[in-house]
Formats: sequence, C-alpha cells, structure tokens
Amino acid sequence: MEIRAPAPLGWLGIIRLGLVQTALGAIVVLTTSTMNRVMVVELQLAAMLPGALVAWHYAVQMLRPRLGYGSDIGGRRTPWIIGGMIVLGLGGVGAAMATAVMETNVLLGSALAVLAFLAIGVGVGASGTSLLVLLAKRTADVRRPAAATIVWIMMIGGFVVTALTAGHFLDPYSSTRLVVVTASVSGLAVLVTLLAVWRVEGHAAAESRVGDAPEKPDFRAALREVWSEEKARRFTIFVFVSMLAYSAQDLILEPFAGTVFGMTPGQSTQLAGVQSGGVMLGMILVAICGSVIGGRVLGNLAMWTVGGCIASALSLLLIAGGGLYGPGWPLKASVFALGFSNGVFAVAAIGSMMRLVGQGRQSREGVRMGLWGAAQAIAFGLGGFLGTVAIDVTRLIWDLPAIAYGIVFCGEGLMFLVSAVLAARVGHTPPAVSEMGRGEPSPLPAT
Repeated sequence: MEIRAPAPLGWLGIIRLGLVQTALGAIVVLTTSTMNRVMVVELQLAAMLPGALVAWHYAVQMLRPRLGYGSDIGGRRTPWIIGGMIVLGLGGVGAAMATAVMETNVLLGSALAVLAFLAIGVGVGASGTSLLVLLAKRTADVRRPAAATIVWIMMIGGFVVTALTAGHFLDPYSSTRLVVVTASVSGLAVLVTLLAVWRVEGHAAAESRVGDAPEKPDFRAALREVWSEEKARRFTIFVFVSMLAYSAQDLILEPFAGTVFGMTPGQSTQLAGVQSGGVMLGMILVAICGSVIGGRVLGNLAMWTVGGCIASALSLLLIAGGGLYGPGWPLKASVFALGFSNGVFAVAAIGSMMRLVGQGRQSREGVRMGLWGAAQAIAFGLGGFLGTVAIDVTRLIWDLPAIAYGIVFCGEGLMFLVSAVLAARVGHTPPAVSEMGRGEPSPLPAT
C-alpha cells in the first residue's frame, strides 16, 4: 500500500515549528548569558569559568551527527525534538542549581555545572538538528527562505523575551529565585514544544521509511557515506569557514568602538543594537525576495549566500579603514552595513542548508544536518576566542590600536571572501548518482 506523504506546511505550521526555536532560545539565553553574569558579578568568580562552560556546551554539539543518525534510523523527528528539549530543560535547571551551589562550594558547583552544560549541549543538538530536518522536509522549496528567516527571528525573540521577563523576576537576586525562574522557563519551553510539534509530522514519515533502506549501517558507515558526497562535504567546509568569520567579530567590535573611537559603554551597546537591526533587515529582505516575490533570480539562495559573504567582507574592510580614518568616519553606517550583510548571508545559508539536506542518499538527512550543525557549533566556539587572541597578538606587535584591529578585521573579511568562493563551488557541484538503486540523478536545487 502506497503511503502518501503529508502536504507541505503552511505559514501557520512553519510558525509553530518556529516556536520550538523560541523555546530553545529561552533556555539557552539563561544558561549562557544570565548565569554567566551571575558567576562573574554576584559570585565574583573568574570569567574564565563561565567562558569554559559555554565553550564546553559548543564542544558537546560535535555529537550532532550521531544524534541526527538516531532520528534517521527511527524515521521520525518529533521524539528527538521533544526529548532534546526535555534534556535541555533539565540541563538548564541543573546549571541554575550548580550556580547556587557555587556560593558555598565552588569546586562542587563547577563539577555539577560541567554535567549540566553537557546536557545543554546534547539537548540543543538533538532538538535543533531534528527540528531543522523536519522543517526542511515539510516546507515547500519556494517558502524555505522565509521559513529560515521566521525560525531565526523567533529564536532571537526567545532570547529577548526571556531576558526581559526573567530579568524582572530575578530582582532582587537570590540563588533560589534563579532556580525557580529557570525551572519555570524550562517547563514552559517543554510545554510549548509539545504543543508546537503536535500532529505536525504525522505518521507517514516513519511508515514511508519501510523498504527505503533495508540495511541499517552503523553510525561510522553512515557518516562516511555522507562525507563522501561532494556537495555535503563542500557545504560542511563552507559552514565552518563562514561561521568562523561570522563569530570572530562578536567580541571585538565593541572594544574596537571604545578603544579607537572613544565610545562609552552605552554608546558601544547602542552600536551593537544598530548591527542587530541590520541583521534583521537583511534576513527579512531575503525572505521577501526569496519567498514572497519568488522567482529563480530573486529566490536564488546560492546568489544571496555568495553576495552576503562578499558584502560582509567589504563591510569589514570599511570598518578597518574607518579606524585609520579617525572619529569623522560614519562608523554606525559601516556597522549597520556589516549587520545587514551578515543577515543576508546567514539566512540564505540556513535556507540552502534546508534545501541541500535532502540531496544525496535518503535516510541520511539527520546525519547530514548534524554534520553541518556540528561545524557551525565548533566554529562559533572557536571564533570568539580566536578573534580576541588575534587582537591581543596584533596589539603586542603594533602600538596603534587602529592598525591592530584593522588587521584582524581584514583577516575576517578574507575568511568571508573564501566563504564566498566555497559557496559558489557548492552551487556548481555536479549531480551525484542516486544511491537508491535506480541510477537516477539526485535532485538539484531549483536555483
């Protein structure tokens, strides 16, 4: 009996899955931002401790391919989305309790925090990877740019809403309040996830797997299969290099504004807001042109990805040149251009990821998405650290801060140019022969 695949998601269905990202972002912002501040300010611990814990949760996400493989074997993504969110919520509560323990026993609290951030990394990996696979498989091709924008913006919305709401209930601070607020947010996140994914995937997903791939190779064999796909391998390298460039600027842009342009902390914070506004507008532009207007030219995700990388490189060169020019340089406009370019590149890359995940051998979508997610997580973990190290090194060599920062920004711009070349090569990868046994070419993207 032939099983008919479920119809593509409408806008409401896409928004429902975006709520999962909102829930995920709500827990993550408490663990990586709020608890970071508590450890450093209220508990007066070394900033290296929360920094190491955040880096640890990124490192754990190297498990994403293995987690994606698990969802491939079962053929359903919903259990992994829900299970991952539960693990993430437990990790968030554990991190809050570990922070409370640090008040009296730093060593014990740190050990508990390592376990909690392990759970956070596993939860983000399991839930986030399976969510993107489900969204990619259930979203029509023409709606993928908008779907990528909606999901990203809703995740940022989770950051903002939780930061404002939790901040209100955390004052005046106490360890008990931190645990209660985190537990409340985690519980609400799990509930939202349950409601968001209810009956979205349907039963056809699992049933349609019957007969698709009778052999079930172990994880290493499945990973080798995916890595042998030229398009998947090239896209993995592109994700790593581009996200390394994207994250390397995060921790040095505000210090650059303060050191070179003499901005106050408040002014540099406003500058970060200008950059975030540019990111949002860039994402919305790709969504409108790619999904609302549509068409092969306006909806070409490869074109937007390459263009966003090149524009990001040029914006970084403008910022580097502005440091040498001096106070009269329109720094806000340059930073806005960087944010806009980053937004275009980021959402186009996510849309391309959703489009490419189904290309290649079937029943490997989770491994493929997990591989790209792991590359992104590793790049994010390394990027911020390497950016700050590069500044320290260049400032030891050159006394003039504008030159030191300019060299680092130019280096990041070069990485974006390399990313543009890599993205173009992904778009020109020849079609692979299908491994389904029919000798048919695997589908190419519409763009």
